[in-house]
Amino acid sequence: MTVDPGFFDDLRWRGLVHQWTGEDAFVSRLARGPITVYGGFDPSAESLHIGNLVQLMLLRRFQRAGHRPISVAGGATGMIGDPSGKSEERNLLGLDELEANLDKIKPQLTRFLDFETAENPAVLVNNATWLGEFGFLTFLREVGKHASVNVMLARESVKARLSGDAGISYAEFSYSLLQAYDFVHLNRELGCELQIGGSDQFGNIVAGIDLARRMHGVTLYGLTTPLITRSDGVKMGKTAEGAVWLDAARTSPYAFYQWFVRVPDADAGAFLRSLTGLSREEILALEEETAKAPAARAAQKRLAHEITLLVHGPDGLAAAERATAALFGGDLGGLSEADLLEIFADVPSVELARSRLGEGLDPVEALTAAGLARSNGDARRLLEAGGAYVNNRRVEPDRMLAASDLASETVMVLRAGKRTFALLRFV
Repeated sequence: MTVDPGFFDDLRWRGLVHQWTGEDAFVSRLARGPITVYGGFDPSAESLHIGNLVQLMLLRRFQRAGHRPISVAGGATGMIGDPSGKSEERNLLGLDELEANLDKIKPQLTRFLDFETAENPAVLVNNATWLGEFGFLTFLREVGKHASVNVMLARESVKARLSGDAGISYAEFSYSLLQAYDFVHLNRELGCELQIGGSDQFGNIVAGIDLARRMHGVTLYGLTTPLITRSDGVKMGKTAEGAVWLDAARTSPYAFYQWFVRVPDADAGAFLRSLTGLSREEILALEEETAKAPAARAAQKRLAHEITLLVHGPDGLAAAERATAALFGGDLGGLSEADLLEIFADVPSVELARSRLGEGLDPVEALTAAGLARSNGDARRLLEAGGAYVNNRRVEPDRMLAASDLASETVMVLRAGKRTFALLRFV
């Protein structure tokens, strides 16, 4: 299978190249023919999050450019924890919990990688398969004797921990050696020549390259991506409330979609480059359109569309776009109670007894109870002016509200004017 000769230049244009080993030799190796590349992920949670998207998309790009991707689940290394970027020890997970997490993560990987193609199928492996076979003394004799403690101590993540109050355990200190051996094993068994990772992984990657050279005299390569954050300092995968997960049960497609719709203009182009498969021409056109009419958020909407489609599929995207439309006067039909409560989580909510709907609820009373009108007189004027809505449908002044006006089991969505919402919860 031929490879794209401009692949590396495209990665650099997309902002996906931070450091690489081998200098010109690596670039020449990429251009010479297909290479097997691996990226690892930590199964310490039941789902991956958007902080993993850069590496997942990078593996996807390699596969589509003709190379062979390996996704390595850290079933063994996940039991220890990578000290990179951490100021204190992690909580250790048990084997059963890690295996349960892996079972839930595997389907997410199939959204990004093709495991069935005949030419360069992706491979999913778990490093517990080979690291779990070692006894302690055997590992020290066969692997540990080739590792330099001086090099391990020189790693920034180790030096930072040694200089801090928390220190570092022998377990976490040994993490880089375990990951280094992963590279050695994958090279020997699957012909893997390249490891990718975030820039905080460069030390671990170089450790694997050095170990492979010492043990088997082979030349391997490493490539790291910048740690991508928003221009306002928010980390990929993190919000004030926590991680944005790829699992719809933990972060709904609507909330996932909205995270990307809301990114600042300064980030939209960079995220389109690194996280989507759009062409250079499409991205530049979207950036130009957004610069001319920033309020339309064309780049952000396309970004949210592309990534939600990839992660949640057509149904998830449709649900997210339907929920988003509800905020702008769209139809609320088909939205569940949970959807409505999430969409309108930030608007005022008032509880009323469900019995109030039995004989009909005066819309004047509903508007004042919800706080959308300061008085009954204000509510009547709003109704007569045609500015009052229930579930995004205009309410006539003389029509009583009934149970049939509920948008879900307990929720009625009221709106005054174009953008002022409130919820009535009938309990």
